[in-house]
Amino acid sequence: MKALTMARLLIRLFGVVALMTLNSVAARAEIAIAVAGPMTGQNIFRGEQIQQGAQLAVADLNAKGGVLGQRVQLLVGDDACDPEQAVAVARKLATDGVVFVAGHVCSHSSIPASKVYEEEGILMISPASTNPKLTDEGGANVFRVCGRDDQQGLVAGNYLADVWADKSIAILHDNSVYGKGLADETRKQLHKRGVKEAMYASYMPGKSDYAELVSGMRAVAIDVMYFGGYGADAGLILREANNQDFEVQLVGGDSLTTEEFWMVAGPAGEGTLMTFGADPRMNPEAAEVVDQFRAQNFEPGGYTLHTYAAVQAWTQAAEIAGSLDLMAVIKALRTHRFHTVLGEISFDQNGDVTAPGYVWYRWTKGEYVPAK
Repeated sequence: MKALTMARLLIRLFGVVALMTLNSVAARAEIAIAVAGPMTGQNIFRGEQIQQGAQLAVADLNAKGGVLGQRVQLLVGDDACDPEQAVAVARKLATDGVVFVAGHVCSHSSIPASKVYEEEGILMISPASTNPKLTDEGGANVFRVCGRDDQQGLVAGNYLADVWADKSIAILHDNSVYGKGLADETRKQLHKRGVKEAMYASYMPGKSDYAELVSGMRAVAIDVMYFGGYGADAGLILREANNQDFEVQLVGGDSLTTEEFWMVAGPAGEGTLMTFGADPRMNPEAAEVVDQFRAQNFEPGGYTLHTYAAVQAWTQAAEIAGSLDLMAVIKALRTHRFHTVLGEISFDQNGDVTAPGYVWYRWTKGEYVPAK
C-alpha cells in the first residue's frame, strides 16, 4: 500500500514537473511587450490612439509569424499621464517581463518612466513624447518616433513672427513638462525674431471654467493665443471665448490632434492651427493599415500610426539583431533604416527619429487638414 502510494505520488510529482516545464516553455515562446499611456483620465483619447496602434501592429505581426519565430503578447499600462503612476506602471511591466514598451505619451510621465526602463534593461520607443529631455537625458535604451519641442517651437515661433508680428500675442501653458516646454521653445524663437508677446501666463489644467483667463486676454485685446497644453483645456478656453464674443486665433502643437479637442470646442474650434508631423495617413506605405483601421470604424489620426511604427521598428531591429538582447537591438536601431507606416525612418545617436519636420494643420468641420 505504501509502495503504491509512493508510486502514485512520484507519478503525480513527475506530472506536475512536466506541466511546469511545458508552461515555462509556453511562456518563453511568447514575447511580452507593452503599450503605455493615458488609458484613463483627461488624455484618454491620446491613450486610445496608441493602444489601437499597438494592438493592430501586434495582430498583424503575429499573423506573419511573430518575432524570431515567437508570438508576441501585448500588455497595456495605464499611467493616466501621472508621473508617479507612470513609474508604478513601468515597474509592473518590468515585473511582467516585457522587453519593449511603446510609450509613454505625456512627457512628464515618459521621462520618469524611462529611468525605470533604463534600470531594468527594457527598450522604450515613445510614439508621442516631444520634450527634448526624454532623449537628451535618457539612457541608450530610449528612442522616439515623433519630433521634438525645440523643432516644433522653432516652426511655431517663426510662423507667429511671419504672420502676426503686428498683432497682440498671448503665450499660455499648463506648467506641465510638455506644455511649458513647448510654449517656452516657441517664445524663445519668437524673441529671436524680435517679436515680444503681450501676455505670458500659466493656467490650471482640468478646470471646468476658464472665464477669468479669457476675460484677462480680452482686457488686453489679445489677437492670437499660442497654447501649450492639451486638447480638452484648449477646447474649453475657446468655448468660453465664444461665450464672451471674444474672437481670438488659437495656435497650438501636436496635442490638438485628437477628436477630444473638437468634441469639446465644437464650432468654436473652427480655424484652429497646430503643428504636427507630416500626416502618415497619406503615406503609400500606410494605405493598407489605414484601411484596416477604417474597416474597424477607427480613424487612425494623431499618434496611432506612430505607435504602429514603433512596434515595426522594434520588430525589424530584433530580426536584424537575431536576438531580443537589449544592446543588440539598440545597435540595430542606431545603425539601420526601417520600413514603417511613417515611411523609411532611422534614429540618430541620441535616439531621435530622423524624419521630415513639422508642418501646419487646421481644424475645419470636425477634421484637421493640411493648412493652405
